[in-house]
Amino acid sequence: MDVLKVIRDRKSTRAFLDIPLERETLERLLSLAIRAPSAINLQPWEFVVVSGKERKRLSRLLVKRMRERNVSCGPDARDPLPHFFIEREKGLLNCMLPGIPEGVPFQEFINKGSCNFYGAPTSVIIYMDKVFSSSHFTDIGIFVGYFVLAAHAMGLGSCPIGLVKAFGDDIKDFLNLPEGKRVVTSIAVGYEDPNARINQVRSERVPLSDLGRWRD
Repeated sequence: MDVLKVIRDRKSTRAFLDIPLERETLERLLSLAIRAPSAINLQPWEFVVVSGKERKRLSRLLVKRMRERNVSCGPDARDPLPHFFIEREKGLLNCMLPGIPEGVPFQEFINKGSCNFYGAPTSVIIYMDKVFSSSHFTDIGIFVGYFVLAAHAMGLGSCPIGLVKAFGDDIKDFLNLPEGKRVVTSIAVGYEDPNARINQVRSERVPLSDLGRWRD
């Protein structure tokens, strides 16, 4: 598949078919994702692939912790957002609302959906050794970018989910991760439900001229 077309067409999936992914498919996908570049080729990403009953068990734990601690998805900003960021957030809300089940509040859909990996058969929990500073989050971001593009090229849906980092210690205990690791993010992956209205959502991108400057 043309990589430029993949970049143009790929979108986040928030409703998945109840079809398990084969181990061979996941290994192929991850083998492509780990081709991502990283600073000094340190390749700091590590991950656990959680599927089937274990994925559902993990989701039940995360939903429980989310309700106990009143954790919610948000911009995670240190200061109030400038108006143009708020407008982008509103734009996403407006395009998603028609696809959310009637009677379900937007924030509930996002919070519970994130903890449930939107019903995906598989979640990939990505973590990193604590020896690395936060500057290596850039490497993790590039890995996630490679992953979601490769998934689309393979006919799979995906959705990066950052809310899980709020439950890092719980996830470490659940997965028996070593003490010197920290959970960074996760990705839901599976076959997209083509009939789900939420999967028809495509968020807009601001014009290039609003984002960049040129100096010659």
